[in-house]
Amino acid sequence: MTGKPYPIIAADDFARRFSMRASGLMWLLGAGASAAAGIPTAWDMIWEFKQQLFVSQRRVSPKAVTDLSNPAVRRSLQSFIDGLGRYPLTGAPDEYAALFEAAYPSEHDRRTYIAAKLAGAKPSFGHIALAALMKAGRTRIVWTTNFDPLVADACAKAYDGTGHLTTVALDAPDLARDVLNGDRWPTEIKLHGDFRSRRLKNTGDELRQQDAILRDLLVGACGRSGLIVAGYSGRDDSIMDALDEVLEKTSPFPGGLFWLHRGEDPPLPRVAAFLSKLDAKSVDGGLVVIENFDETLRDLVRLLGDLDTTALDAFSAQRSIWSPAPKPNGSRGFPVVRLNALELTTVPSVCRRVGCDIGGHAEVVTAIEQAAANILATRTRSGVLAFGADSDVRAAFAAHGIKEFDLHTIELRRLRYDSQERGLLRQALSQALARRHGLTLIRRRNTDLLAPADPTDTRWGPLKKLVGSLAGAIPKTPELKWSEGVGTRLDWGDDRLWLLFEPRTVMTGVTEENRSVSTDFSRERTVRRYNAMLNELISFWASLLAADGDELQALGITVGVDAVFKLGSDTAFSRRRRG
Repeated sequence: MTGKPYPIIAADDFARRFSMRASGLMWLLGAGASAAAGIPTAWDMIWEFKQQLFVSQRRVSPKAVTDLSNPAVRRSLQSFIDGLGRYPLTGAPDEYAALFEAAYPSEHDRRTYIAAKLAGAKPSFGHIALAALMKAGRTRIVWTTNFDPLVADACAKAYDGTGHLTTVALDAPDLARDVLNGDRWPTEIKLHGDFRSRRLKNTGDELRQQDAILRDLLVGACGRSGLIVAGYSGRDDSIMDALDEVLEKTSPFPGGLFWLHRGEDPPLPRVAAFLSKLDAKSVDGGLVVIENFDETLRDLVRLLGDLDTTALDAFSAQRSIWSPAPKPNGSRGFPVVRLNALELTTVPSVCRRVGCDIGGHAEVVTAIEQAAANILATRTRSGVLAFGADSDVRAAFAAHGIKEFDLHTIELRRLRYDSQERGLLRQALSQALARRHGLTLIRRRNTDLLAPADPTDTRWGPLKKLVGSLAGAIPKTPELKWSEGVGTRLDWGDDRLWLLFEPRTVMTGVTEENRSVSTDFSRERTVRRYNAMLNELISFWASLLAADGDELQALGITVGVDAVFKLGSDTAFSRRRRG
């Protein structure tokens, strides 16, 4: 036990327990298990519903609220929803069902929405691994609240056919009883319906009318086997009522109950209460903190030596569509295209997390400015994330009632898209580059601009030789200043994080009145930079920014949490696609 009211089990401990009792454990999958396959989670869809309600009722352009990862956009949407006064509070268990019903009252429209979300989705590694466990007899029953066909598709790959898995949906509940009583394995039972089924259980009323036969079968099965819960948040009462009912049995979950949970946020209150009752009943198990569904299945498969990994090997080969290209030699042959990207070989793994009563990102920026603190920060659901000396971080947010002051793990999965964590890393890397190389930093919404702070410094000699003058003012528009520089941003590709950089003219003093002059000047200055010159410019900036592979520190502090990076020295190159 820890200080929590329920046991917390390490991921490696869970993997070892699973290797000894896999056949006695069933799975209960929620939307989070399908996230790696490209299917949005309930949390993602909640924000889409809020967006649809906002756009349709306020009659505004969708472009105004298109970026749902932007804290300012989310604040606007939530303020609108709160102002209506008829929907559950954010994070409430029934929030998804209520908003789905409000956005799409028609069952037919909800079916269309779900079908669109599932279009093109393919099984992830976790699904293929689960199918391999089924084929080996290590997993016999999978219960799921999902509508997608990913488990069935994965089994088709593992078994090289579609006839081995029995899938039961809501329109055939009696089949589930026959399958379980007849030991017809493997079996997938869809508790909320199949997207091709006539009935989909999405809304509050529908969830409360959960099919009694399937619910009773789940309760009965949990009295004979253990259960692994993966990707399920515990938002709807029908499933949680069934799990609570299991605890009333003499020997609930004889194989144990393991609730897989991602992130640092605690589980929903109802889940926490269930796990506490589980512990009080002396049932083996508890909360297992994991990185994601796919990585967890990798850990489980690794400890089982008797699996047929043919489908897994084929899956890995299919995913390796692009192969690393060798560094080119000479002037002929590959590469087809030279890419203006440097790999981040080292990125920060932790930052500081502050739990306080501050508002959104704008308020965070204001607090930092008022405290004159040398820190970098952003706002997320879990709190303020920051780099800097602890004393500076505390000083910036002390007025907002600091309740928590801890470390925050920067998860790799959240760097795959334009998350707040990736935005914070972009802030930090740009500052580290400016600090290391004597560059002026100008932050823009999508790109950070870097230009020499002192163009007369001898380090800029090679650049001056390439482009001529490095800075100046535009004749007849002296308020417009220009400088030779580079634009930078972060992006994800080939399962890695990259710094993308683009040689460009950096302008200051731009207004609506002189914007066209600025645009024309920049175009004229760069329009004749053809392949050879662009190649030389990319080589110059790549060599400078990479800093010979040395550490790049955003703040240069010795106390607190600094952001430290390393960049690879070679830019990426393309080559022909295989197959």
